[in-house]
Amino acid sequence: MAIKPNFQRATSMPIHKYGQYEQVDIPDRTWPQNRITAAPRWLSTDLRDGNQALIDPMSPARKREMFDLLVRMGYKEIEVGFPSSGQTDFDFVRSIIEDGAIPDDVTISVLTQAREELISRTVESLVGAKRATVHLYNATAPVWREVVFRGSKDAVKQIAVDGTRLVMEYAEKLLGPETVFGYQYSPEIFTDTELDFALEVCEAVCDVWQPGPDREIILNLPATVERSTPSTHADRFEWMSRNLTRREHVCLSVHPHNDRGTAVAAAELAIMAGADRIEGCLFGQGERTGNVDLVTLGMNLFSQGVDPQIDFSDIDEIRRTAEYCNQMEVHPRHPYAGDLVYTAFSGSHQDAIKKGFEAMAVRAEQQGKTVDDIEWAVPYLPIDPKDVGRSYEAVIRVNSQSGKGGIAYVLQNDHKLDLPRRMQVEFSKIIQTKTDTEGGEVTPDAIWGIFQDEYLPNPQNPWGRIQVKNGQTTTDKDGTDTLTVEATVDGADTVLTGTGNGPISAFFQALQGIGIDVRLLDYQEHTMSEGASAQAASYIECAIGDKVLWGIGIDANTTRASLKAAVSAVNRAAR
Repeated sequence: MAIKPNFQRATSMPIHKYGQYEQVDIPDRTWPQNRITAAPRWLSTDLRDGNQALIDPMSPARKREMFDLLVRMGYKEIEVGFPSSGQTDFDFVRSIIEDGAIPDDVTISVLTQAREELISRTVESLVGAKRATVHLYNATAPVWREVVFRGSKDAVKQIAVDGTRLVMEYAEKLLGPETVFGYQYSPEIFTDTELDFALEVCEAVCDVWQPGPDREIILNLPATVERSTPSTHADRFEWMSRNLTRREHVCLSVHPHNDRGTAVAAAELAIMAGADRIEGCLFGQGERTGNVDLVTLGMNLFSQGVDPQIDFSDIDEIRRTAEYCNQMEVHPRHPYAGDLVYTAFSGSHQDAIKKGFEAMAVRAEQQGKTVDDIEWAVPYLPIDPKDVGRSYEAVIRVNSQSGKGGIAYVLQNDHKLDLPRRMQVEFSKIIQTKTDTEGGEVTPDAIWGIFQDEYLPNPQNPWGRIQVKNGQTTTDKDGTDTLTVEATVDGADTVLTGTGNGPISAFFQALQGIGIDVRLLDYQEHTMSEGASAQAASYIECAIGDKVLWGIGIDANTTRASLKAAVSAVNRAAR
């Protein structure tokens, strides 16, 4: 068979600076034949490895929000900080212990380096905890030994041994019998450490800890920097798993980073090769390119019929909380959770999905079951979006004669409104309902008319419980805003007053006084033109009772625009 010509050209990039990663001599490897049939143990390090990588590390309130989310989702091992690194982390660990925030079946973990003063401070942070693990690490790779620490292999091994002994001594001294205490050791930079030396250090640590029945040790082998293909990473794990002498008493943990973009595959293959536990972060938060993504890993299992033992049934709430805590957005193409992952823009894709749903319904009827009780098989959708709280969100397009770019194109091009992605999805469903009911072509004029009727006040045809007339905001010395609004509520004139950390927060507090409970989920705004007379468009996503709705406000004043947007959402909820 002739080889097809390759017309690619050599580049001038300095490839001579980089060498090939060393392979593992393991010809009888068994991991390629293995399958993942049960969930591994999971550890979330969002509050430690994830938090330390943020431009603006989490405040105590955001940390608590993240911790509570992880508990609700079902994580039973959570790394909560690096308490010897500073007072903030120490205080957070103390707060969740003293507040009783840790369920009895959840183990918290804290990280420390192998210095005595850091170890003592770390163990001190755990006093009163019911289940706790100290995680000690030191770098073992040649470059770190020779360049950073300038120490021999024996010196590096001794650091791990002495650190382990100190952890045991301080745990015995400071922690009472109420604490179920565990220990984790990581040969940091495992991916660049000689395998025989990594094994030697781990065995020396085990000699001190003495793992046995009811005395587990966690050995974490981190890809601190991802350096190889996932298959080579799996070979290293199988080699270590085979050669550890007390393997039955070891929890072998994998901690992949995503420098090569293959952290998920590396974690999955490591489990096939013998790893027991995966450490990572929600949505792949973490240093550089991030830790392995626990959401993708869990949902990959789910999509193969394996219970991840973590609850992803409201993936939008998980994403919103993570975005709030991390102050970083999840990419719209992020697997399972992005705004666009259950969206088809292609007409052929939409048609295939539609036919897939129809075929599912026919098959379910033939079997005398519901669609939810038969095996999922819809083109382009690896899972049923409903299983994670989503739906099939096709953005409806108008035809070439009426706008070319779809609903978003019409509103942005003709009316200067740049709708947030989730608002586009919400409005597309409204358009779909109209067209399904009335039929006919969706013209740009029709789209704008439906949009006005749904979101904007209409003097000729008033609707909604609340109409705002005038409002005034004052700010106290401590930054608290007080908002007073003259409004009509259910046809009666009234004055609403509220306080908060901004006009929107104050307005929502005022609404509580008339029995309306509103929670802000998202807020975006933009100017609609340039110049002194430019108007602003504000968009607000709110949780109102059991509904999640968007509102829009348009005004030359951005504060008034935001209040109008809030009123729009609230009025829509009662419509």
